[in-house]
Amino acid sequence: MIINTGQRTDIPAFYARWFANRLKEGFVCVRNPYYPNQVSRYRLDPKVVDVIGFCTKNPAPMFPYMELLKDYGQYWFVTITPYGKDIEPNVPDKHKLLEDFKTLSDTVGINSIGWRYDPIFITDKYTPDYHLRAFEQMASALDGYTKTVVISFIDLYPKVKRNFPQAKEVTSEQRIALGKEYVRIASNHGMTVKPCAEGDELAAYGADCSGCMKISDYEKAIGKRLNAPKKKGARAECACYLSCDIGAYNTCNHLCKYCYANAEPSKVLAQSSLHDPESPFLIGNYKDTDTVHDVPQNSWIDDQTTLDEAML
Repeated sequence: MIINTGQRTDIPAFYARWFANRLKEGFVCVRNPYYPNQVSRYRLDPKVVDVIGFCTKNPAPMFPYMELLKDYGQYWFVTITPYGKDIEPNVPDKHKLLEDFKTLSDTVGINSIGWRYDPIFITDKYTPDYHLRAFEQMASALDGYTKTVVISFIDLYPKVKRNFPQAKEVTSEQRIALGKEYVRIASNHGMTVKPCAEGDELAAYGADCSGCMKISDYEKAIGKRLNAPKKKGARAECACYLSCDIGAYNTCNHLCKYCYANAEPSKVLAQSSLHDPESPFLIGNYKDTDTVHDVPQNSWIDDQTTLDEAML
């Protein structure tokens, strides 16, 4: 099976010690975000967990604990954008992130890491020309360290509108003009552009619009076939295979203005203050009213077939 860590918060950046403790103890507890007394308990055991998916803006805090992950398949998305502290107040220096990306790629392998350049929005400061210069510089720096770059344009969810009222939709003309150039630049640096939930309007220019985190991506990362149960994406327009996320909303202290997973910063700070790195839960601990469900888990690896080398 697949465990995901990154749809609700950034575990490597802010909760690496906690996650290391979960790996050592061999299980993790996750509250249902809509029914908090319902708790799912997952085994963290490479016998049943085939891949752990990470999505982070800062992988470095996990580096001291990488030995604990050596028996697990891994796929990492590292988000590196061109925005400053006005938009991403607690994201580390981008030059350091580029170097950390290279370090991680050397550790897990080029098929187990992708770069995310998203969300893309346009302002008087972050103009189309600014984006293209930044993308070229970053793609050049990451040449040979990944084969994938995911892009998406900002979605104005209610939380985004509240925390980032200046944000505006990117027009179709702007999306196509930028997307065409991103595809060209990425190709020059050995990367395929994968638009995230953006339809297929960039397919004509060479983008792979089939999904940015499919079972085939996990298979390439581990070099094995997976007999995964069928599952819908997170949204109707999303083809990604996302399941079993162990994070919690309103706990990411990057406090990016465009974040869909955080409410106002005061709630995030209040929630994250309840974190105990020794607890089975990311936030808080067991409660008397909890109903704990041990999730049935099995390996999805197909031992009868091997992955075609041409897919790697």
